[in-house]
Amino acid sequence: MSKEKVVTINERIPSLKEQRKQRANRRLLFFLSFFFLLLLLMVYFQSPLSHVRNIVVEGNHFVSDEELTKLGQITTGTSMWNLESEAVIERMTQHVVIRDVQIERKLPGTVKITVEEYSRIGYLFRDDKYFPILETGQYLDELPRQKFPSDAPLLIEFSQGEQLAELSAELQKVPSQLIERISEIVYKPTDNDPLSIVLFMTDGIEVHTSIRNLSEYLAPYPSIVKELDREKQGILHLRMSPYFEEFITEEETDSEGEG
Repeated sequence: MSKEKVVTINERIPSLKEQRKQRANRRLLFFLSFFFLLLLLMVYFQSPLSHVRNIVVEGNHFVSDEELTKLGQITTGTSMWNLESEAVIERMTQHVVIRDVQIERKLPGTVKITVEEYSRIGYLFRDDKYFPILETGQYLDELPRQKFPSDAPLLIEFSQGEQLAELSAELQKVPSQLIERISEIVYKPTDNDPLSIVLFMTDGIEVHTSIRNLSEYLAPYPSIVKELDREKQGILHLRMSPYFEEFITEEETDSEGEG
């Protein structure tokens, strides 16, 4: 005869009741938690806690924080969650200087705006005024009198037209490290080359070249300069076949005449 203990249904009833009670308590706790979470969210959205309190702008150099926030129509007091990022970005990128904008919400109340601007490839110098030119070829209003351009070369003797447009296109292809070494670009057309230009470099070298294929002609400049005797002054011709033309001093001319 089997000695296994037989558990009757009456003995299991207390255990089943306890399990049902625990499940009911867990469901009640879940619904209460969910209710209070909804309540907190409602209070948050209706309170100043959900409003924009700080606006942080990064990446802008030529457009002020105030101008950007005004353009994007972002103000403190606006709900963080009523902020339509796509609409803000669309309004900001309508500015001629702005290439791209990223909007980021940072709780509890900060909106971070990261801006990417079009670079300036040069400053058209005309009538004692400096007019910035963007990499898109777009001209901006003249710089304020107290500002002097230092982030891009001066473009002298140019006027708005095909030559300047072609120069802008070529300068876009030139690496920024090389652009930084150009101080001035002077337009000096000749009978042989109506696109002839002279570049005055920050290292003191004078470069004669052409607008057409300028980016290609300038590419070997750093390696060529390393090979030059810096004690000698002259003109570096950068075209199909680069060569250096040394200046003839008065002393050398006199000695040749005597000879």
